[in-house]
Amino acid sequence: MGSSIGANIRRLREERGWSQARLAREVCRAARVTGEPVGRQEVSRWETGKRTPREWLSFLAVVLGVNVDALSVPQKPAEPPLPTLADFLPEEDPLSPLEGRTGGRRVGMATVDDLQQRVHGLRLADDVLAGGDLIRPALRDLRRTVKLYRESTHTSEVGRKLLVQIGELAQISGWIAGDAGRHEEAERIYRLGISAARQAEDHTLSGNLAGSLAYQMSNTGRESEGLILAQAAFRDARAEAPPKARALYLDRVAWAHTKAGGTEDGQQAMRALGEAGQALSKDSEGTESPAYLYWVDADELRVMESRVYTELHRPLRAVPLLREVLKGYDATHTRKMALYLSWLAVALADANEPEEAAAVAERIISFGSDTSSERVAGRVRVILGRLRDYAEVPEVAGLLAEHPAA
Repeated sequence: MGSSIGANIRRLREERGWSQARLAREVCRAARVTGEPVGRQEVSRWETGKRTPREWLSFLAVVLGVNVDALSVPQKPAEPPLPTLADFLPEEDPLSPLEGRTGGRRVGMATVDDLQQRVHGLRLADDVLAGGDLIRPALRDLRRTVKLYRESTHTSEVGRKLLVQIGELAQISGWIAGDAGRHEEAERIYRLGISAARQAEDHTLSGNLAGSLAYQMSNTGRESEGLILAQAAFRDARAEAPPKARALYLDRVAWAHTKAGGTEDGQQAMRALGEAGQALSKDSEGTESPAYLYWVDADELRVMESRVYTELHRPLRAVPLLREVLKGYDATHTRKMALYLSWLAVALADANEPEEAAAVAERIISFGSDTSSERVAGRVRVILGRLRDYAEVPEVAGLLAEHPAA
């Protein structure tokens, strides 16, 4: 019985994208108790069947939106339970040092090389698959890699390179988790990666991870935090960062300013974009950049520039840029295509071209139906919300009627 309850609690929690700590807080809030009699570890014990909730069952049912009986009914999941980081993140500060243990099997550079290939393969998969498709293998790989680092023996140099791979894997896994709509999990992953990169003294990597987290914050209602972190990531890593990395940091600073929306933020965003272009112009064939920056190029900077123009309601600048980039874009990168088209749709609406915006929106929705990306789903909601201002236009009216809950 206990294992059935635990499996159901975990399933319902993950359906909401909640961490174990979040569920613990919600249960305490529903029970109106002082202090924190239920914490993350207690939830973990419930989910693994080590302990039965008993007096907390009614409150669990309330916060999970089910009847108490439903928690006790065995459910056969379609897939194994989704792995999380909770089992190996430090109980205290997730940025605290990851201590390698003595004993265990010895690993060398061959293991590091194999990990590098696996991590880069995951990046390439992310180009064509969405977060919902990759979240399980990404988190499993991250869990295995942290376990390998902690439980194996290795030289200090191998240990440093293992930490770098944890950091790189955390960056792409955090991005994937965010694309799947699991933002709390993504933040934990990014912070674990920052800790690993700092211990490895790889400042370019830690800057990339911090910038990734800043980007998520800027897009999830934490604009002030996102701006502070994006600026810090640029300041801390720019001295030794290669041109592509500096361009990426500045791109994120520009976006953070744009989302902050202050009076002077628009000017600051445009200044950062200009500096990003200058940084990228210093990249050459002889410049060595980390493999994870393979996607940073002039087209990506133009896309960010067009997005900034769209957010600043300057469609006459945004539309030509986006059309130029999209003209030769790889259509196999479905999610990116949908996201870039979403900015074009909003810019066209701002330019008083609702008919064309509706046509572009139809394309995005068709792309979105084939990709399990919360980012794409969120952009579709933004577009439809913007097009409601043109609900009397026949093309828009037809789109809204056909996709009322898109």
